[in-house]
Amino acid sequence: MALKNKRFEVMQFLEKDIDALVEKYLIPPEKIWQPTDFLPDSESNTEAFFEDVKEIRELAKDLPYDFWVVLVGDMITEEALPTYESWLMDVEGVDQVNGQNGWAKWVRQWTAEENRHGDVLNKYLYLSGRVNMKEIEITTQHLIADGFDIGTDRDPYKNFVYTSFQELATYISHNRVAKLAKDAGNKRLSKMCKIISGDEMRHHHAYSEFVERIFDVDPNQMMMAFHHMMKQKITMPAHFLRETGGKIGSAFEEFSNTAQRIGVYTSMDYIDILERLIKRWEIDKIGNLNDEAEKARDYLMKLPSRMTRIAERMKVPENSFQFKWVEPAIIK
Repeated sequence: MALKNKRFEVMQFLEKDIDALVEKYLIPPEKIWQPTDFLPDSESNTEAFFEDVKEIRELAKDLPYDFWVVLVGDMITEEALPTYESWLMDVEGVDQVNGQNGWAKWVRQWTAEENRHGDVLNKYLYLSGRVNMKEIEITTQHLIADGFDIGTDRDPYKNFVYTSFQELATYISHNRVAKLAKDAGNKRLSKMCKIISGDEMRHHHAYSEFVERIFDVDPNQMMMAFHHMMKQKITMPAHFLRETGGKIGSAFEEFSNTAQRIGVYTSMDYIDILERLIKRWEIDKIGNLNDEAEKARDYLMKLPSRMTRIAERMKVPENSFQFKWVEPAIIK
């Protein structure tokens, strides 16, 4: 049987449980938090609203330049959601045309939850008065227009490895930003980022379960997909990040350097995520593998220690890059 057909059949087989998985991992709009829960109430009296905004702006002064760069980059990444939804809607087995199947339902509802993240962060940044919103908006439009290529093609196995990894990476990033904000006395922003990170962890568990279920029915090809994704390395969703006048991807490395410099997301975190996935999916215990899949498993089991040796030699630039998003003159 052709691999493409096998993947389609596996997706159809797993689809029977999609309603239960939606109920397990996603939360109805009426019950989940919404951006307005963390923002000044625009329906309240004018004085109370502006007092709330004033507090946001005063507390924002205590956050350093690199922190704002990371927060802006995280927000832009979240705002590029149309790219991610359109990509997942084209994955083999996801049918949004003929009958709107269960996988299409999952993608739409997952997107609806993720949409709140960029929404709340965007509004907070606008109210903070500490960033150049016009430049941020230009970068966001570029990122959506430029799209991305995460090396998964339409393969659901590779895409679920990617989302399992990436959701955990975004959990780490938002959670670390929340801690930095809390340490600076900014409780509102800390709670905002903390609750976003909670969504990301929930989504990570969902996509990880999808992979677990595929390992149960197609262990050889699932192992090869995991091997493929880790050998080529997981590409961050904002890898095409650029500012006004820049080439595609020209801003991403400096954004990544900034995140590493302040400990929000580092090369060691990448390795830790890989180790957690290996443990979660019990890669060392999966049986009935053919020779090719066994070799892929051996590669995966050795990869964390190999990557650790490389990461230990990496050096992050000490000086901050000047982004157009944040004006250094107003940030201490």
